[in-house]
Amino acid sequence: MTALNLSRRHALVAASLLLAAGTAFAQAYPAKPIKVIVPFPAGGGTDLIAREVTNKIQTTKGWSFIVENRPGTGGNIGIDAVAKSPADGYTIALGQTSNLAINPTLYTKMPYDAVKDLAPVGLVASAPLVLVVGADSPFKTLADVVAASKAKPNTLNIATAGNGTVAHLASELFQKTAGVSFTHIPYKGAAGASTDVVSGRVELYISSVPTLIGFIKSGKMRPIAVTSLKRVDDLPAVPTIAESGYKGFEAATWFGFVAPTGTPKEVVTLLNAELNKALTAADLKQKISDQGADVLGGTPEAFASLIKSDLARWAPIIKASGATLD
Repeated sequence: MTALNLSRRHALVAASLLLAAGTAFAQAYPAKPIKVIVPFPAGGGTDLIAREVTNKIQTTKGWSFIVENRPGTGGNIGIDAVAKSPADGYTIALGQTSNLAINPTLYTKMPYDAVKDLAPVGLVASAPLVLVVGADSPFKTLADVVAASKAKPNTLNIATAGNGTVAHLASELFQKTAGVSFTHIPYKGAAGASTDVVSGRVELYISSVPTLIGFIKSGKMRPIAVTSLKRVDDLPAVPTIAESGYKGFEAATWFGFVAPTGTPKEVVTLLNAELNKALTAADLKQKISDQGADVLGGTPEAFASLIKSDLARWAPIIKASGATLD
């Protein structure tokens, strides 16, 4: 047997052994609790979605999960902890648009590479935004807002929860799409922005549906349009930006589980399968809907493609807005 044939034989044997080892590992998995890092504080939307999903899998499959909140730096601290964890399937995170597709451009220095250092497991849900005005505003439709802005550019103020947030970038994307100019007013949270919009000190506000639904239902705010491609169940009478004359417009916060790069493919496949099963449960769908989000699911490959496409999509918007964080 030639040296070349021996080399090929050794390579085939090694590959077979690795495959067998991976299969055996997957069959025994999980042999201990799986740590789920949430890169935001307890009680927020990301935290609640992570806990509801893992509770469903724990109930139906018997797996054990430990949810750990590691907030800070726009979610970078928690995601970085996962990226640097052992790639054994026992540490995963619930990432979202901000820390996987926006922060890599928004922050001048990043501790991880969202594409190279993480293995997408599967998408969970997507939450649209809603553009609102105060109850006493003269604006009834998106066309009214656009007309007013074109008549007097930069005179309308638009509030968001901060620079570089999905809401901020969605507003920048809309301004570019519609050919209008607003003055961005970044707040440190929803409380101050809501007060100023209700009082009429700020004309426009864009934020998540769950954040604003109470103000809308109480009549303190008037919804103008939502940023999803289809109408939101909680606001069926509110048109989308896409159907208001801006075909294809979409902006939302999506959520998905990621693991460290190098996690055995068999384990990623198993995690993905259990995630998709859990997302078919009616009670879990309702709980996610209560957070203003729509259930997604899908393959790891589809999630990987979304991360890459949104990185490319948001980068020029971020740069054009001038928003940067350290």
